[in-house]
Amino acid sequence: MVVTQHRAYKKPTGSRYIAARSKRKYEIGRPPTMTKFEPRKVKTVRTKGGGKKTKTISSDVVNLFDPKTKKYSQAKIKTVSDNAANRHFIRRNIITKGAIVATDKGKARITNRPGQEGTINAVLVE
Repeated sequence: MVVTQHRAYKKPTGSRYIAARSKRKYEIGRPPTMTKFEPRKVKTVRTKGGGKKTKTISSDVVNLFDPKTKKYSQAKIKTVSDNAANRHFIRRNIITKGAIVATDKGKARITNRPGQEGTINAVLVE
């Protein structure tokens, strides 16, 4: 089934809208990426207008910002320890914005959306 961002064909009551039409190319949607904690893998997707969006399928490193020293560094991810988006993402090691990951330099909160950007950025919290 194609993922679309078009209005539903049925009303909340269950009846149908009059004049339903077919799906349009500009209404295309995509399933969520579900970025995992595994060796790095990215995918490039063509967007409307010919632009490109890099999706992170999986990654095992994170760009880490330390607020005390105000410096950036790369750190290895050990595991996903908390995820506010969905509690089941923790055991599946799925990384989303706001997730807490355990790194070799301490715990860090993800600050970007890895499924829509080619990297994983985080801020050290412990």
